[in-house]
Amino acid sequence: MATFIDRVRRAEATRGTFLNLGSALVAEVCALAGFDWLLVDLEHGAGGEDALVGQILAGAAHGVPVVARVESSERIRVGHVLDLGAHGVMFPRLDTPEEVGNALRHLWYPPRGDRGVAGYNRARAFGADARSADEVNDAILGIVQIESATALAHVEAIAATDGVDVLFVGPADLSASLGVPGQLDAAPFRAALERVAQAASSANKAAGILTGDPAATAWYHEHGFSFVSVASDSALLRSAALQAANPEAKELP
Repeated sequence: MATFIDRVRRAEATRGTFLNLGSALVAEVCALAGFDWLLVDLEHGAGGEDALVGQILAGAAHGVPVVARVESSERIRVGHVLDLGAHGVMFPRLDTPEEVGNALRHLWYPPRGDRGVAGYNRARAFGADARSADEVNDAILGIVQIESATALAHVEAIAATDGVDVLFVGPADLSASLGVPGQLDAAPFRAALERVAQAASSANKAAGILTGDPAATAWYHEHGFSFVSVASDSALLRSAALQAANPEAKELP
């Protein structure tokens, strides 16, 4: 049976959601909902690394892999989330192939990378993991966000960088950088989506994106974005709460 990593690398359509609330119980609710993967947001989310293990365990209890968006691409931050058991890392705010290459090195043990070698941690079964360094390296997902006009200008080279598995569009930041903040139907943003999807396809990588509209997932899948996040735990909770509290409202804030 294909693993999560295999499915993503083959650009099979998957659906996940961001975890912003830092809650293991909320993570378990999302895992039980049927998402293919969950992504703990350490950049903008309410929880820190101390809350990561509980969310990873909540996903694991129901066979749902958990990846983490780090707050920075520092080696120590990347290595820590991997040692705690994250299945992969999302890197925000990388603009050039050089920045991407330097960040991705932190995913892997030497000689491929510069991840600190430590066997007695959760990710290595506290010393019981018999996998080789190469096997561990190959099982880590590398997700690079395309969030700026500069990153977009380099997207083909970024896609070709060793270790990039997913090019992930951050719609809010990228649209703002392109001068059309929040205007996701604007021509510059739509052109950017086409360029990212084409760059990923040409490099045999996956493309991903965040959407607040569950109904838009199919459209993104059809247009080359296989790794799609449907909103976040906080956004999904807010939407459900508003509908429950305002059942007669035609439009909700």
